[in-house]
Amino acid sequence: MKYVPASCTVEEHRVHLYAGKDQEGNDTIIRADRPVDLLRNSIATPSLVSGIMNAKYTNALPLYRIEQEFERNDININRQVMANWMILCAERYLSVIYDKLHKELLELGIIQSDETPVTVTKDGRPTGSKSYMWVHRSGKSYKNKIILYDFQKTRGSKHAKAFLSGFKGICVSDAHSAYKKLDRENVDINLAGCWSHARRRFVDALKALKDKSTATGTIAHEALRQIAAIYKLNNELEDKPPDEKLKMRQLIVKPLVEAFFVWAKEQQSSLLPKGKTAEGIEYCINQEKCLKTFLEHPDVPMDNNAAEAALRGFVIGRNNWKMIDTIDGAKASATIYSIVETAKANHLNPYQYLNHLLTVIPRHMDDKNLDFLEDLLPWSENLPKECHNLKAKQQAAE
Repeated sequence: MKYVPASCTVEEHRVHLYAGKDQEGNDTIIRADRPVDLLRNSIATPSLVSGIMNAKYTNALPLYRIEQEFERNDININRQVMANWMILCAERYLSVIYDKLHKELLELGIIQSDETPVTVTKDGRPTGSKSYMWVHRSGKSYKNKIILYDFQKTRGSKHAKAFLSGFKGICVSDAHSAYKKLDRENVDINLAGCWSHARRRFVDALKALKDKSTATGTIAHEALRQIAAIYKLNNELEDKPPDEKLKMRQLIVKPLVEAFFVWAKEQQSSLLPKGKTAEGIEYCINQEKCLKTFLEHPDVPMDNNAAEAALRGFVIGRNNWKMIDTIDGAKASATIYSIVETAKANHLNPYQYLNHLLTVIPRHMDDKNLDFLEDLLPWSENLPKECHNLKAKQQAAE
């Protein structure tokens, strides 16, 4: 295998103009066709912008490192210029496919949601104020995956309400009050809880023990044993058809779940009000209704791990670049991360997919009909062959 480092070329496009007389003797000018500009009077091209997006949003490189790598290859593009390109291209072009994916997401019956903090330095608030990057994704069982980020300055319920406006179905989430309020105020939305969150406090309780040999026999240990048994039986049903899966959940999983809550309520009175074990028992009892939702729906997962995994790329990037400079930058990041994570989830090559989008969408900016977007969806059969990550697709099939 021979490795050839990335290279850049400069393309010069010459547009010819012809001046003359028309058949009636009037002066006229004919201009030859020219390639569509991504950004007017800029050296930015779909391939260059896609390469920068891929480096930052797929591979988690801060813009200053991308700038340094360009410099090592005698290319001078400073980070401010690149940041501006990210914002402009996200707003003008990628937002079109983002909005299309948003509509597709709201048509589904199961959505999984989560959020993580992020710092934006220039958002009009005191330094260090927390903002949030929300993620809403298609249910784990759907073949066509959609993962959408939504930047907001707070963690308030109004943001989830606005993003999920028009959605009718089940939202899988943790116990954050924003989702509970959504459930109370919207008759079309029901909540499903996360068993992974339910077990975490018991895990923390065992980690806090100074003598690990005393873990067996504790309430936390017993809680984890019962939850593990529920997971084991449910996981064995993963590949079953929906009807059979629902039937078996009712037949063999539900009795274990009901027994767990009977046991948990028995333990509550004997525990001190403070401590991880008490918190775990209280969390489970408070979330009983939501934690049982999966038993009534074959495609609802037991936990919200898929949504948390969808945030992983953003969290890794955040650890490198620490903060976002402006609100426009944060919104652009939400759009680009959405395209990248959705591409990865559908076994596409993020760079090739971004390059394809930034090549095709500018040609349709004057279109009133947006039907062309159907061919740009991540699962479209009309995507170019190079957009597909065949190895990832094969591994998923296995």
